Amino acid sequence: MASGKTSRIPEFYKKPIEERRRIVAEFAGLTEEEVKLISNFGNLDPEIADRMIENVIGAMSYPLAVATNFLINGKEYLVPMVIEEASVVAAASNAARLMRRDGGIKSRATGPLMIGQLQVIGLKAPYYARALVLEHKDEIIQAANEIDPVLIKVGGGARDVEARVVEGPKGPMLVVHLIVDVRDAMGANAVNTMAEKVAPIVERITGGKVLLRIVSNLADRRLVRSW
Repeated sequence: MASGKTSRIPEFYKKPIEERRRIVAEFAGLTEEEVKLISNFGNLDPEIADRMIENVIGAMSYPLAVATNFLINGKEYLVPMVIEEASVVAAASNAARLMRRDGGIKSRATGPLMIGQLQVIGLKAPYYARALVLEHKDEIIQAANEIDPVLIKVGGGARDVEARVVEGPKGPMLVVHLIVDVRDAMGANAVNTMAEKVAPIVERITGGKVLLRIVSNLADRRLVRSW
């Protein structure tokens, strides 16, 4: 990196796409041809891309393929796959072909439940705080569901609240789980927003301080089993 250049760019996300691209090109010493390559959005609307993630400067295209031979729960499927690695589609298609001999693939799914995790510290009586959280479960669920009417409309929403005391290196802490039915969504945005909403309520109920408030990567209540 040349002297005088820095990757510290305050409020980069607020700048227009063209301005971000100009800054990146100057920083990286891109040629006009290279700038042209990263400026191609293909069929993706730049405005939509800019709302999907932060700091967008362009888009990349990947091959769209279809894996064949899939018979799942007695129904025929062509499976779309977007991937850049050779042989994966062929391998999947071949495996599906072999499994057809014994009736194809059988699959079952659990409910689409995700966990929003809140870490509560600074509690004088963590087990009493746990009891208080469970006592106010309905209040927490109601508050969480107020912020996502669309999710509620399609049958999802916060379903339950759990709490447990965990021993940490600096003493016990309370871990609160907000169980959310996210329907067909991946669910991170919905669960994170709900966790943020209920954090002050949990603080008021327990008298503690909520630090982490985020979707958990432990998706053991949202499983698909296939054989």
